[in-house]
Amino acid sequence: MTHGSGLGPPEQLRDPNYTPPLAQAVPLGIQHVLAMFVANVTPAIIIAGAAGFGFGSDAGAQGFPDMTYMIQMSMLFAGIATLFQTIGMGPVGARLPIVQGTSFAFIPVMIPAVAGQGTAGMAGLMTGIMVGGVFHFVLGTVIGRIRFALPPLVTGLIVLMIGLALIRVGIQYAAGGVPLIGKPEYGSLAMWVPALVVIVVTLALKFFTRGFLAVAAVLVGILVGYAVAYMMGQVNFANVSRAALFQIPTPFKWGFEFNSAVVIGMCFMAIVSAIETVGDTSGICKGGAGREATDKEIAGATYADGFGTAIAGIFGGLPNTSFSQNVGLISMTGVMSRHVVTIGAIFLIICGLVPMVGAVIRTVPINVLGGGVIVMFGMVAAAGVNMLSEVNWSRRNMVIFAISLSVGLGLQLEPGALQHLPKTMQILLTSGLLPAAALSIILNLVLPKDLE
Repeated sequence: MTHGSGLGPPEQLRDPNYTPPLAQAVPLGIQHVLAMFVANVTPAIIIAGAAGFGFGSDAGAQGFPDMTYMIQMSMLFAGIATLFQTIGMGPVGARLPIVQGTSFAFIPVMIPAVAGQGTAGMAGLMTGIMVGGVFHFVLGTVIGRIRFALPPLVTGLIVLMIGLALIRVGIQYAAGGVPLIGKPEYGSLAMWVPALVVIVVTLALKFFTRGFLAVAAVLVGILVGYAVAYMMGQVNFANVSRAALFQIPTPFKWGFEFNSAVVIGMCFMAIVSAIETVGDTSGICKGGAGREATDKEIAGATYADGFGTAIAGIFGGLPNTSFSQNVGLISMTGVMSRHVVTIGAIFLIICGLVPMVGAVIRTVPINVLGGGVIVMFGMVAAAGVNMLSEVNWSRRNMVIFAISLSVGLGLQLEPGALQHLPKTMQILLTSGLLPAAALSIILNLVLPKDLE
């Protein structure tokens, strides 16, 4: 799908309100879903695994009911939050082709909050997500006024830290996942082969193909790796047949519990996520329509972010944010229609209501997912480096970056250094992300500009 592909004249394609013919709008909409599908369900799998009711846990005997539920909610609420963006409700929504999905940004803060607690940790997490979503919504009213405190130096560092915090997860998955650590199977050739197949196929498609294959490279890579793992006897379909055909989401599925560490972490990350959405909204308007985003669009996009996150939290979903990979897709296809993305959202909602879909996703072996995750998380870190390339590297900025990175990454690598602090502080600081972000914002506001 490139310019002049018979979809209509360029000025029509640049109009968010234009609807291409259905025969083209449907595949374009599904293409948006495929581009974000893996990244959207991955956080649920990672959080379930960290909490101890995901891959490799004894929950497998019942078919991972809680993890399947979280995967479903990821799809359902990505779809619902996307509708808030494309169709809008009053001030909520940018009414632009913005795809919402489960955010990677929150994972480094969520993992320590639920680590090893099983489903008991979920009540505190979901309550934190709800409160964070409401806070995120409120940010929509002031987002235009706080952008000055977050120059590329700060946002680039934060995105880089998110990528660095997650890269370890990718390697762990590829080697067989946390449950195998300490066992001879961990890191064995049998684990690495499917993961490496995913990486090689993804790279080959990204660089040697055009159009649809290039866009869905990670997804196709995972499918090929899945086939290899299947031939190696690593795929188990035992639980797919048990999945129900239809399931209505349950509000407050794991209860309600106020955990201050999670709430503080979620509110802080909401600021980061809001800034990311401002960037994505600007990117879509620039790449798709060749203009700047209006203040109304930016505020609407932020409201939709927060509203979508708060509602997801009520039903056991994870925080939502705008998906950057879809911004690239819009510049690539040149189709700015928000109705195309609406079709994709409806497809996601249907998937989210059918547990069979979650059950099938769950058959993907963890090492296969690891291959895809290594690529995705590396891309997150690379996006951070790309943002940092806009920084004027004066001595002042280098000092700010150096201290923030050292403290953030150091605490993440050596969490034991904070063992005497209260539990809440430990959870917030050992993510590495929050101290790095807080330090960079404060130093940037406090240090005099004329250090040179």
